[in-house]
Amino acid sequence: MLTPRSESEAIDIIRAASAAGTTLEIVGGGTRRGLGNLVETQEKLSSSALTGIAAYNPAEMVMTARAGTPLSIITAALDENRHMLAFEPPDYRGIYGSEGEPTIGGLFAGNFSGPRRFQSGAARDHLLGVRFINGFGEAVSAGGRVMKNVTGLDLVKLMAGSFGTLGFMTELTFKVLPRPETAVTVVLSGLHDEDASWAMSHALSKSVEVTGAAYLPESCKWQFLASQLPEGPATLLRLEGLAFSVEERLARLKSAFPSATLSVLDKDESATLWQEIRDVKPFFADGRPRPLWKVSVAPNAGHQLLSALRMQTGVDGYYDWQGGLLWLRMEAEPEADMLRAGIKHFGGGHATLMRATDDQRRSIAVFEPQAPAVAALSARIREKFDPAGIFNPGRMG
Repeated sequence: MLTPRSESEAIDIIRAASAAGTTLEIVGGGTRRGLGNLVETQEKLSSSALTGIAAYNPAEMVMTARAGTPLSIITAALDENRHMLAFEPPDYRGIYGSEGEPTIGGLFAGNFSGPRRFQSGAARDHLLGVRFINGFGEAVSAGGRVMKNVTGLDLVKLMAGSFGTLGFMTELTFKVLPRPETAVTVVLSGLHDEDASWAMSHALSKSVEVTGAAYLPESCKWQFLASQLPEGPATLLRLEGLAFSVEERLARLKSAFPSATLSVLDKDESATLWQEIRDVKPFFADGRPRPLWKVSVAPNAGHQLLSALRMQTGVDGYYDWQGGLLWLRMEAEPEADMLRAGIKHFGGGHATLMRATDDQRRSIAVFEPQAPAVAALSARIREKFDPAGIFNPGRMG
């Protein structure tokens, strides 16, 4: 493991690797190494020694941190000022059975976002600036430390979600937001897929500012919140904010479902439940790495796709983002062709194979295959950033 302790050390390592044609797997905390096409590289380049918060102005709600800074350190600093990363960064150690600490660089490199994403935006929408080393061994800065600065905006967006294929990130600047004073979750019990989809859409059409909308079928609902949810499938609607505002909006939300079987979870129960939804708790590693898919579709298509898959193969799943995000666990084989055909049939979207055996990751397109024109553009971008192809070769196909 190559572990530079400064940007200059990283530059020397990358220049030497580029000259020798040595391929590098870029590693942060190593908690999500089970994601992506399986590739064999000659060396591992870790950001784990590039740690620390470089700047944090609570009044401006902007933080700058080195790429290897553990997410737990970021969160602790934000907690002191009642701030948060509004996109709810997920922790996938459970689904991979991995150890280590998730890092801020790895978080943005994968553009990972949690349940609040449909309301607050994705991780990349909160990234203001980035400093990285390209395949030439050159340090590059893009963006800035203020929200109004749009210099290099496109480059910043490119780095978010690039999975380390464009460069080795050393420092990131991102915006933070105030943490809500309180939260409650309304649980509508007993609704099945189509009715649950309608209920979430109905709730989001009201002026009550729903910040979480998920559906847990009976098959996996029992694995959430220590089985404390009421009987039957659970449709979940979260409200956050100042206490008086949440109380008033809760009353309006209840009135929108006069005949529903309804209960309410308090702040602590809500925090636990949405963390479990965020981290994909029902599909944690259990000794046999059954294939796990993350699927994005139009919100009104989520329940249709899940229902169709249940009739064709052994699959368990739930959906978030009002039905726009599905987590699907297959029983044995990934069934990639069938899944992607179903996505196309119900209006399109994309599927990422989040977990599979090594053989399956070698033989299956882990990420949604790109259209030829998009794939060609992506290849040209990678060539400009990393002409020798030393960063995570093949990780994204």
